[in-house]
Amino acid sequence: MNEQADELHRLELLRKGDEPTFRWLVDTYQTRVFRTALAIVPTPEEAEDVAQEVFEEVYRTVGQFRGEASLSTWLYRLTTSRALKKERDRKRKKRFAFLTSLFGPDESATYDPPDFQTPETSLEDRERTGLINRAVQQLAESQQIAFTLHYQEELSYQEIAAVMQTSVSAVESLLFRARQTLRKRLTPYRNS
Repeated sequence: MNEQADELHRLELLRKGDEPTFRWLVDTYQTRVFRTALAIVPTPEEAEDVAQEVFEEVYRTVGQFRGEASLSTWLYRLTTSRALKKERDRKRKKRFAFLTSLFGPDESATYDPPDFQTPETSLEDRERTGLINRAVQQLAESQQIAFTLHYQEELSYQEIAAVMQTSVSAVESLLFRARQTLRKRLTPYRNS
């Protein structure tokens, strides 16, 4: 069975509510979904929430998926959409907390998102990774998505264009501008 036929078969099983196929989907894509979300939201906990929401949505709405894009493209699209919504909501709450603190007695609005760290990384690598992650999170939304999908998830320009529902030339432009912006922001730290 070729790859496209295999995907169509699995999609049909998913639509029928086949639990082993859904488990296969989660096992196959959960790390990619988590990493994509983590590139947009500031904490692993929020990325886990996004991943859970994505798979819940897939389970509920797979019957509506028309198969015009690949299953992985659909998952990336759901993930970026959910993560961006969570990030917007977080920023809205942060602004509200700040405004509220202006009128409250001793309340303060402090927010210092923790960096994603793995046990294998050294302190210097964690600092560099944190610096890069913060710089990526400050990119324009579309640049951030394109950058994450290309450099972290290693998707091709064509795959990114499908996820973002745009042209390949638009993806090339987004990545070019993202690299320029990151180069400007990170140059002062290169020699330190």
